[in-house]
Amino acid sequence: MAVKPLWRDYSVIDVATGAYIAIATGAVLLSFRGNALPGWPWLLTAHALIFALVALAPRARRAGPFGEFIGDWYPMLLLPALYGEIGVLTLSAGFQNDLLIQRLESWVFRSQVSYRWIRESPSAVWSWMLHACYLAYYPILYASPLALWMSRGGRRRDAARHTIFAVMTTFYLCYVVFLFFPVAGPRYAFGAAHNVATEVWPARFAAWLLDHGDSWGAAFPSSHVAASVVATGMALRYWRPVGLVLLPFTAGLILAVVYGQFHYAADALAGLMVAGLMLGIMQTAEASEPRRQVAVSDYHQVESGSGV
Repeated sequence: MAVKPLWRDYSVIDVATGAYIAIATGAVLLSFRGNALPGWPWLLTAHALIFALVALAPRARRAGPFGEFIGDWYPMLLLPALYGEIGVLTLSAGFQNDLLIQRLESWVFRSQVSYRWIRESPSAVWSWMLHACYLAYYPILYASPLALWMSRGGRRRDAARHTIFAVMTTFYLCYVVFLFFPVAGPRYAFGAAHNVATEVWPARFAAWLLDHGDSWGAAFPSSHVAASVVATGMALRYWRPVGLVLLPFTAGLILAVVYGQFHYAADALAGLMVAGLMLGIMQTAEASEPRRQVAVSDYHQVESGSGV
């Protein structure tokens, strides 16, 4: 009996996750050229555990409903930890890349928008709405694939898997840039604004969250913008009512990251470009597939010449 090649058991999200962890491991190893990162053994141990999780994912998907959920959702469940690691890996970076992005911002927008907007146009109502949209970031990310996963008794699960792949690959692309081109962002480069716009509850809560959970060096491109736009775009494609619900929150978040001085306007623009690239890739891949019903098992196999 022929032996089935091992790699055929893995889905595209397994391959993407494994590739990103390999790159992140390389970033840890590169730190040994200078002063090794504090706690580097823990980082490498965490990477080894994630590799093991990737290796076990195909078996989990065959182990019943719970295993199927874990096997498909584990990258999304790991997202907060992967984001937190960025700050550890880029903690020693200075502001040299911020100066470059600030020059880019001045060239594109003829102004330091992230510094001036909230100071020159303070509005409690506007700030409340935009910061509320900013706080909807994680609900946007998870609502899109989760709604697809649970709808129609699971008949939209291929769409949910495609959405998870698109969102996580967007993050991985942004994270690779963060690792090798860290930009701290205007929240660190400029002093904080103090006016009526920063005193509303959503603004204060967003600032508190970032004080306790932000990652240094994760500004350019804005993964907040890129991933939210991709999640909403995939929802609009596969289940339009969900996408329409997410759309105003996503639009508000794009504005909020600049108004709240969380990102440079150039970061947000770059995030939109990444999102457009990913949505275009997904659209092209889907259009290139034969117009037929694809079984769940087909998705789980990465075959030569197949799309996502």
